[in-house]
Amino acid sequence: MIVVVTGMMGLDKKGYLRDVCAFAAQKGRKVAVCNVGDMMYAEAPDIAKGRILDIPLKRLHLLRRSVFKDIITKANKTENLIVNTHATFRWRHGLFPAVDFDQMRQLNADMYICLIDSAEALHIRLSRKHSIQHSLKDLLVWREEEVLGTEMLCRGINEKTPFYCLARGCDEQTTEIFYNLVFESNRKKAYLSFPMTHVVDMPEVRAEIKRFRELMKRSFICFDPGDLEEAYLPVYAHKATTRGVDFVEVTALSQTVRLDLQQVMQIEGDINSQIYARDFMLIDQSDMIVSFIPTPRDGRAAISSGVERELQHAHEAAKEVYVIWTASQRPSIFVTQTATRVFKSVNGAVQFFKEKKYIN
Repeated sequence: MIVVVTGMMGLDKKGYLRDVCAFAAQKGRKVAVCNVGDMMYAEAPDIAKGRILDIPLKRLHLLRRSVFKDIITKANKTENLIVNTHATFRWRHGLFPAVDFDQMRQLNADMYICLIDSAEALHIRLSRKHSIQHSLKDLLVWREEEVLGTEMLCRGINEKTPFYCLARGCDEQTTEIFYNLVFESNRKKAYLSFPMTHVVDMPEVRAEIKRFRELMKRSFICFDPGDLEEAYLPVYAHKATTRGVDFVEVTALSQTVRLDLQQVMQIEGDINSQIYARDFMLIDQSDMIVSFIPTPRDGRAAISSGVERELQHAHEAAKEVYVIWTASQRPSIFVTQTATRVFKSVNGAVQFFKEKKYIN
């Protein structure tokens, strides 16, 4: 099994993939990793750390090709190999590819996975470990370019090769999801749908949603929009303007940081458009959608327009659509007409999935 893993700077892919390999070892699988950047520095010891993109493009190209030649040789001798690379680079040279199509065809990967993460997490990691000047807008642009570049690379090499966009997240569950994508591909893949910004000030409802997410992740390979939650940033920004402060305070990676208010306001449109496109992409790479509609204290179903649109998209994409509707009021026809089945509780859904042998 050969898996190409891409993702922009600031993800700490090496650390994440070490965790993946450790998890695989617990399952009895040996997985090797080729970190392209480290291999390029090892082959060119005269280049100072962090300066490799400053060398002439011709030398960078030749150095990369030499490293990928070694990787292709290793792939032919290794049972399970992860190739950690980038699909694109944006540097002083502008935007340019980080791989060569002829060598990627020789590599003939079995799967491509593009890792992504939230703007605040990327900002914290880059601030800790790199001297790269960046704005929040830069981070969202780089992330979008890397996803698109990876998908185009995958489709250009072989349209039948699986491509997945996966949120890195900050918990161990995404490591298990990565493993299951690669080695347990027979398991059902589910997109988890639930209200987010609509219930941001409802801690009891958010706790219910958290329990739903955790239970589903024990049962399926889940693509969870909550693993990359940015929609709250503009909400916090608008609240900050009413308080007369010029920053937005957020917590990520166990660290509290202050983000520039104007930068957060600037990316509101980018956040919204990327959520719209990304959530549909995650639905398309799933077998089914499982939507949890909680009930706040007022007794009314907490269904958002975003959830309704996700249900419609999944239905039109011929996916299985399952809705957990906990309120006493009847769901509208816009829910029932798109749903494969509607349940009154999470337990009812789990029992159904067991009967269908989707889960044990």
